[in-house]
Amino acid sequence: MKIAIFGNSSFVLEALSRLDTQQFQVIYADTDNERLAKAHDLGLATQTLDFRSDEDLIALGIGRDIEMLFCFFKQDYDNVFLTISARTIDPILRIIALVDDPQSAHKLIAAGADKIIDPYQICAHRMHELIRKPHLIEMLDHTVFGRQDLSLEEILITQDSSLQQTQLSELKVQQTHNLIILGVIDQEQGPDMKFVLGDEDHKLDAGDILVVLGPTQAIQRFTDETQHEKTD
Repeated sequence: MKIAIFGNSSFVLEALSRLDTQQFQVIYADTDNERLAKAHDLGLATQTLDFRSDEDLIALGIGRDIEMLFCFFKQDYDNVFLTISARTIDPILRIIALVDDPQSAHKLIAAGADKIIDPYQICAHRMHELIRKPHLIEMLDHTVFGRQDLSLEEILITQDSSLQQTQLSELKVQQTHNLIILGVIDQEQGPDMKFVLGDEDHKLDAGDILVVLGPTQAIQRFTDETQHEKTD
């Protein structure tokens, strides 16, 4: 997936540092040489261009091969302007925009943004969860959150998988691979994911799909280790 990121907020470099550049092709576009140099130091492709120019946006790849756009400017009116311009060029482009003033959220939606990120709302929710569920939040922080390479992946249980006929309760992936199993998709029961909750268990069969959350390399290692049948 090819992703373009614009913006001059403090949120930008933090977001850039957490992207998996091996999984995504990321381009940071700006006119500020210092910000471009910092993005380059993070291993990202950079391009100097003016987001107010449709020609520059098209040259970047919007309307051609850019699949996702992040609008992370400090000023809401800049995010609205970029969203309108990009949406006009590419009606199916996925656009995620940062909002500073919650009152501007409806403007961004009207401009064509698919999703709005409100940092203040996220922080308030985080504080609320820390108060209500301190032990759960601490566990998540020590397992997956805060990792720069966090991924959500589907793992297909094949005919050759060592996980066939294994109960979910037998998988100790948090301890062995630093992963969390969110749920399982049993194709015989339909396409919806069944969340792993409570004491209810599930026996894995070929065709089932495990949905796991964790570091990318840990997911790949777990997949590699379980794609073959068990040997005595």
